[in-house]
Amino acid sequence: MKKTLSIKLLPLAVLLAISSSSAQSANWLMLQGTEKPNAPTTKLWGFIQVDYQQTDDTKLKAGPYKGQSAAFNQMVPQQSTSSGFNVKRARIGVRGSNVAGDDKINYFLLTEFGNNGMTTGKGGSQGQLTDASITLNHIPGARVRVGLFKTPGAEEAGQAIGTMNYVNFSTVTDRLLMERHFNKATSETSRSAPAASFRDIGVQVFDTFNLSGWDTSYAVMYGNGNGLLLDNDTNKDLYLYASTEKKLTKKGGPRAKSLKLFAWNQTGKRTLDDVGEKDRSRTGVGTTFWNGKFRFAAEYMQADGMIFGGTKGAGLSSDGATINILTDQTADGYYLDFGYRAMKNLELNVRYDYLDSGTKKDAKTGTNKDVQREFTTTTIGAQYFLNKKTTLTMNYEIRGITAPGAPSAAPVHKIVDSIDNRLALQLRLIF
Repeated sequence: MKKTLSIKLLPLAVLLAISSSSAQSANWLMLQGTEKPNAPTTKLWGFIQVDYQQTDDTKLKAGPYKGQSAAFNQMVPQQSTSSGFNVKRARIGVRGSNVAGDDKINYFLLTEFGNNGMTTGKGGSQGQLTDASITLNHIPGARVRVGLFKTPGAEEAGQAIGTMNYVNFSTVTDRLLMERHFNKATSETSRSAPAASFRDIGVQVFDTFNLSGWDTSYAVMYGNGNGLLLDNDTNKDLYLYASTEKKLTKKGGPRAKSLKLFAWNQTGKRTLDDVGEKDRSRTGVGTTFWNGKFRFAAEYMQADGMIFGGTKGAGLSSDGATINILTDQTADGYYLDFGYRAMKNLELNVRYDYLDSGTKKDAKTGTNKDVQREFTTTTIGAQYFLNKKTTLTMNYEIRGITAPGAPSAAPVHKIVDSIDNRLALQLRLIF
């Protein structure tokens, strides 16, 4: 109990320490939602990411799918192999300003041709529309963005994919924020829609102000809560975000040298065919720092209501394993990320992330032994910058899962012990 408590308090201590001191960081609200006054009407842009990922394909050591491949050891999204190459992302878009001679109107359009959660699942396709928004900058202090775009919130979720320092998201971001949409809480073996990929359709009011040398931003968004597709119920999600950022140089952009502090909240409901309406809320706080030599990021988040619980016995849907949505549960976790620019073209990275999922005890039994899982991942990596637009990323992920509430003889301990470490390589080109 003391060990678990100390682990959970660690990120808060780190956040307090860095915020009281005088970073890779950026104002994603402004970079993604607005254009400079002199921006061209049409700017073609995009990026390609080609991955190679590999695990040992350790078979499940217990449970109903003993001896078969484990879901967590397979490459996503198809989960048909434990190793291989994949064009993970191939996005092309246009953005611009000065529409009909009005530089206060901006637009942002992006499509995905890669093989990932956005282009698979029912309703997904190669050539999936991922962003389509219009920003109106007519009201001082209250810019208005409407359409399909990234929701304001967690740093790892909101940052531009082309600037990510790792091949894969942290476990806490992936399982709590990368929403998978299903028709039912149980027995549904395939997703009923593409992964939301931190996006929603709605309207957002936002802006940034200089307060005593700190760029302070806010955003309030009201959205469908159904990811990339049209809404499936009358409920709506509310997204709140605030940040303040101290620039260390005059240069901005996605790799601005700065210190940033931020906080966010998301609340809404989801409708499932077998259980009806269920709450879904997420909250987080964090910081980023980059001074050209050292990089640091930390974020702590909590979840309440609907939580993704994986598949039964960690089996594959192709083997008949059903998914499990925890409809009334809680979870919390964090990540700590460090980077060191050892050479002009070489950055060394290490990230530790922790997730405690299924922490709410059952009202009848007084325990959570059947659903609680603790995930830990230590990622050791390096980025080699061939030039400003091309990066080779190498990661080795040391992964672990435990079921702290389960009896010592329960099969679940052998099931989660089947998880492998993972090698991930990626070549990224931005154009």
